Amino acid sequence: MSISITALPVSQDNIMVTPLKENEGQEEMKRTNDHDKEESNVLEEGRRHNLHLDTRKSSTLDLSTKVSLRLQIEDIKDNNKLTPTWSTNDLLNLHVPKDISKDPEVKILSISIKCPGRPEIVLAEPFVSSPKACLFTLKEGCKYRLKFSFIVSNKDVVGLKYINTLWKAGVRVDKTEAILGSFRPKEEPYSYELNEDTTPSGMFVRGLYCAKIKVVDNKGKCYLDIKYYFEIQKNWPLSP
Repeated sequence: MSISITALPVSQDNIMVTPLKENEGQEEMKRTNDHDKEESNVLEEGRRHNLHLDTRKSSTLDLSTKVSLRLQIEDIKDNNKLTPTWSTNDLLNLHVPKDISKDPEVKILSISIKCPGRPEIVLAEPFVSSPKACLFTLKEGCKYRLKFSFIVSNKDVVGLKYINTLWKAGVRVDKTEAILGSFRPKEEPYSYELNEDTTPSGMFVRGLYCAKIKVVDNKGKCYLDIKYYFEIQKNWPLSP
């Protein structure tokens, strides 16, 4: 069996072109415009979202920067970029050091020795003493407390520590350390008392002592380094 296929001749009469109606062209253009508007709206929404993120970042205080925190706060307020979680009152009440690059400063105003039933012995600055002019005399076996009066400025001081070393006849006989704590700057002086202690007693502990007091922070910065002389005797002196 054989199959024969006869090709039809191509002529202009065989090609039919259907013209596009006017209303169909308008609908096509409308669909294209709507698609373009939709893409534009998406881009605009993304731009607003990024702007919102930038605004939130701009109203965040950066504590790691060297720029003054006070200048950062003023910049945030001037540009109206505060987020709802911050208010102007919050920023005004925020404790910001005037210069965060400065180290803390501690000025020791006085060191006092308090003994029950006795007048308070105050060692005021300048702390000057010599073996021939000892600052005070304590009775052997008496109870006493040390009290510090000091001012903190610039910024917080952390881990303030007191170190006291005693020598008698050139031999170190005692060393005491005590943590005073951490303190914020303020104009009024701090007053801090150590735990109660007792002077030694007996014939061999009487006599002249040399004491060295140091006050340092947790970084080892020294705020006080003095040496003074005092005595331990069997009885209290007749005149305090």
